[in-house]
Amino acid sequence: MEIRLVEDGPWRSRIEQTDGMRVPGVAFAPRELLPLEPGDKSLEQVANVATLPGIVRASYAMPDIHWGYGFPIGGVAATDVAEGGVVSPGGVGFDISCGVRLLAADLDQEGLLPHMPALMDRLDRVIPRGLGRGGLWKPPGRAELHEVLRGGARYVVEHGHGVPRDLDRCEDQGAVDDADVSQVAERALERGARQVGSLGSANHFLEIQLVDAVLDERCAEAFGLRAGQICVMIHCGSRGLGHEICGDHVRRLDSAQRRYGISVPDAQLACTPVDSPEGRGYLGAMAAAANYARANRQWLSDAARRAFRTVTGADLDLVYDVSHNLAKLETRQTDGARRTLCVHRKGATRALPPGHPDLPPDLAAVGQPVFVPGTMGTASYVLTGVADNEAFDSCCHGAGRVWSRHRAQREITSGVLRSELADAGVTVRPTSWRSVTEEAPGAYKDVDAVVSAGEHNGLGRLVARLVPLGVLKG
Repeated sequence: MEIRLVEDGPWRSRIEQTDGMRVPGVAFAPRELLPLEPGDKSLEQVANVATLPGIVRASYAMPDIHWGYGFPIGGVAATDVAEGGVVSPGGVGFDISCGVRLLAADLDQEGLLPHMPALMDRLDRVIPRGLGRGGLWKPPGRAELHEVLRGGARYVVEHGHGVPRDLDRCEDQGAVDDADVSQVAERALERGARQVGSLGSANHFLEIQLVDAVLDERCAEAFGLRAGQICVMIHCGSRGLGHEICGDHVRRLDSAQRRYGISVPDAQLACTPVDSPEGRGYLGAMAAAANYARANRQWLSDAARRAFRTVTGADLDLVYDVSHNLAKLETRQTDGARRTLCVHRKGATRALPPGHPDLPPDLAAVGQPVFVPGTMGTASYVLTGVADNEAFDSCCHGAGRVWSRHRAQREITSGVLRSELADAGVTVRPTSWRSVTEEAPGAYKDVDAVVSAGEHNGLGRLVARLVPLGVLKG
């Protein structure tokens, strides 16, 4: 598909409608953050998404856009359910409900440093990570695993691995409604049963971080953050269970879409109407995987809390937990009409503005916390949702890759990376240094530039900057 990219000022570009595009594409990024390398298909993916039946307003790309499966990573698209709008598993991805949670410690850097080696040793022992591997909890039977798929983080808290306040600080109170376990295949259940409470590999991590700077005192106070404070950030998702569900339902929707007269420019965009048996089946299975991911992060939080209490005597309070790979049915006033939309956020974080009814009371005045992890050698950011977000209350979810994993392994040796991180004062405990080189800081965009683009485009407002002190990687 031909791409006609037009700069709409210094902070964003527009992809004009061509061929079968039903809406334009919009990239919330200055030119230097756009994936313009020869052969990169990210912007073509933005245009392809714009052809989906029922899409409204535009196909959006966040500042961290990079090449993904079907949708670009950093892609947002909403379809109107009443107008035959579709749901596409490619708009969610294989790691369904992958997300980030941040926990704040009642501890500052001075209090942490004497305990840091022992704390890293303990976390290294208790946090399962890496390809495959086991988890913190093995369901005694299918019935218990089904309860996790229906109950998410609520199930984990109800069984003593958390406090009720945790659920107030989780998106959807810790569980997505309408999970349909009957739409989850046995192979997915088998993989899921072996990995409950585990980080996984690739870009997933558990980091001990320091609040390096507070950029919005009022929001930071509401979030429970202050300069010099120690935090823990956890990034992981639905592991092999989510991967199996995505693959199963892409095949199912691909074989069904012709019956609905749907043709897409990329097989990875397989889709059917939301209100079709196949569409509802995918959403039910996706909700089950989303709940698994939320339970996963809750179990890891419980293990981190126990390690902190044992080694430092400090506790950890949940700031917030939010997904960045999900499709949600949201009723919105959109372009002059009240509509039910299926909002796909693929590598994009929901960012509710102040006053939104889905916020807990203590966050209503300031908006929803949004987390933008950078890299293990740079920084991560906390933002807050703002009013009049054009992209259906969505924001960027990370720094965004510029190198493929293979290129990162070619460009960076483990020795150089270890030296760089040691010089930066970052302790890393990987399961494999070879896989960690894939996540080297040089493989990603400048996270400072990414969040700045997000703020200039009205996607969120900066609240705090955090820097890594200790990193666990799979």
